[in-house]
Amino acid sequence: MADPRVIVVGAGPAGVRAAAALVEAGLVPTVIDEASRSGGQIYRRQPENFTRSYEQLYGTEARKARALHTCFDALRHRIDYRPETLAWAVKDGRLHVQSGMTAEALPYDALVLAPGATDRMMPIPGWTRPGCYSLGASQIALKAQACAIGEKVVFMGTGPLLYLVACQYMKAGNAPVAVLDTTPFHRQLRGLALMAARPGQLVKGARLIAALRAGGVRVVRGITPREVTGDEAGVTGVRYADAAGRTFHVECTAVGIGFHLRAESQLADLAGCVFAFDPAVRQWLPAIDAMGRSSVANVYLAGDGVRVLGADGAETSGKLAAQAVLADLGRPQPEDRTRRLLRDMARHVRFARGVAQAFPWPHDKVAAIPDETLVCRCEAITAGELRAAVTALEAPEVNRAKAFSRVGMGRCQGRFCGLASQEIVAAACRLPVEKAGRLRGQAPVKPLPIAVTDGGSHA
Repeated sequence: MADPRVIVVGAGPAGVRAAAALVEAGLVPTVIDEASRSGGQIYRRQPENFTRSYEQLYGTEARKARALHTCFDALRHRIDYRPETLAWAVKDGRLHVQSGMTAEALPYDALVLAPGATDRMMPIPGWTRPGCYSLGASQIALKAQACAIGEKVVFMGTGPLLYLVACQYMKAGNAPVAVLDTTPFHRQLRGLALMAARPGQLVKGARLIAALRAGGVRVVRGITPREVTGDEAGVTGVRYADAAGRTFHVECTAVGIGFHLRAESQLADLAGCVFAFDPAVRQWLPAIDAMGRSSVANVYLAGDGVRVLGADGAETSGKLAAQAVLADLGRPQPEDRTRRLLRDMARHVRFARGVAQAFPWPHDKVAAIPDETLVCRCEAITAGELRAAVTALEAPEVNRAKAFSRVGMGRCQGRFCGLASQEIVAAACRLPVEKAGRLRGQAPVKPLPIAVTDGGSHA
């Protein structure tokens, strides 16, 4: 194939490294980026007229962020870069995209999907009040807009991102009122052996917690969220129970919530990729081989959109996916490079397994949320209504429960409620969560403007 058409979706760590490897091999890939500038969420760039340093923006990850941005900037004139472009469907060997008011169908010979991940959310009473944000949104406010989500902030959830965002706020001069972690300390110790695969990252995590304590931030582990208090005007506080069952209330004006991450796998679903249940993270994820090949010919998966391995793991997976593309196009790369990347990937996977052990998704707490709690914000569906769809209407599977209750039918298409819905449905049926199935992806994966026009297909 003289001039293969290769498309990379995503310009975060995985997408950038995949594009760089393809360019190095002499190809001119098309890079689809939903954001206005490259970097993804973890290395999101500030607006061009902002002047904060890399150290101020990214802290301990400043060197990596600069390297990724520099790499992509050097590629700009050697690729077809399409910022502010949404990839909204995959069908019949074409990627459907939308930019502005124009939609196009781009044919491909190889498609690398690296769409990243979003926050994994646990619905709790009051989580839809003004002043409640995801951890990712809290980061975006700080990085892209140079502002905090509130004057007095509480961060609640579990996972490394919880402590990273809290430290970023403290470094920016807005120290959180408290950090509330659903995982008890003794449980976090379980992941140490696996996380030792990347001792540098383990040390960074310990330093984040130490910095918070040194800065006077209250860190409480093993909590059970009870309620975000407030009214239509905003948040007034967070009510939680400690490990002994005692209830506390912390006053605040904003809350950042997140329980690690969930893979953005909708495009892989629409491409027809086979999924498999991963019990370590209690998610259905696309099946891939060691190089990132999916079950569908010419579709490759990389980054947190297939396995949540962090930024370093995403970079490695992007390079591997590019190598798989090149090999399948008849342009194999040096075997020693592949072996080195596979060794690196094994360390990232081992570390991620440790993180999953140390900061588990609190599925038992999710399954037990009160009936009056809103689960689906888009359609205003409560946990009680979802349970009723399961028991009274005999819907023991999430897509059937979706049809009866409308959970997951809103504009977010289950990004926020999908994983929680699976836990609630499974608990109501007294079945393992994998038996409840998964919400299937639907096109468009995100809303399109009504006035969008067809720009046609490009042969």
